[in-house]
Amino acid sequence: MNDMKKQKRSAVGIDLVRHLAGQGIRIFTTMQAREFAPQVGLKDGYLVEALHHLWRDGWVVQLRRGLYALTAAVPGVAPVHEFEIAMALVQPAAVSHWSAMHFHGLTQQVPRRVHVLTTGVASMPRVRGARSTDRDDGYAAGGAVFTFVRVDPERYFGTQQVWIGEARVTVTDAERTLIDGLSKPQHCGDISEVLQAFEVRLADLDLDRIIEYATRLDGATAKRLGWVLEQLGVASPHLERLLRVPVRGYRTLDPTGERQGPCDRRWMIQVNLPGRIGT
Repeated sequence: MNDMKKQKRSAVGIDLVRHLAGQGIRIFTTMQAREFAPQVGLKDGYLVEALHHLWRDGWVVQLRRGLYALTAAVPGVAPVHEFEIAMALVQPAAVSHWSAMHFHGLTQQVPRRVHVLTTGVASMPRVRGARSTDRDDGYAAGGAVFTFVRVDPERYFGTQQVWIGEARVTVTDAERTLIDGLSKPQHCGDISEVLQAFEVRLADLDLDRIIEYATRLDGATAKRLGWVLEQLGVASPHLERLLRVPVRGYRTLDPTGERQGPCDRRWMIQVNLPGRIGT
């Protein structure tokens, strides 16, 4: 009798995920499941147990506490994209840095994790099977690893919405992505990868937009951008706004590198690139 009850509850749980899929819901919270449960005959007292069985049998994956994603085991459901998962893990969220570079065709390197720009969460809650990775705040969920890069609300800008398969997601635009590379190259491979990305995008770069972005962030980023654009042959009139940005003392071109190398007084930049050190 107990086995029959368990089978019945499992069947009702499967009806629930099929119902969610029919509503176009691929990622859902426990609260959403509770709203739909009565429509498939699933009693509220059995909901948590049903979700556990669905997870155990591979119908759903748990992204964090109280948040689930349907798997391809549900008929008619395509695999949930990692960018779609990123949108559900934190809010606001924009795919950024190295992940956005790859999306915009600014690098041929395939990132090993998804970088997400957000104004919130300093650390993610733990879930079954999730773990921190390497030496940063990597968070494993849904078969992917996510790195969250937190900024203050006034620095969360320069995003666009795009379609990835069946999901509408937010990504930093190309100009913001490049600016983020100058600010935090460690999240974009390294500074050489960022400089190469500038070369790739230069012909289609919206100069007014990227200069505005740099001035909205900080003086160091603005000076780095001016130096890079001038090295790439951008005409001086476009750079006057960047030249006027005040900055105290020399800033390194690569903020993650050592303070060494020649100093460019015009841009107040110490060019600490491997090939330029000691010149």
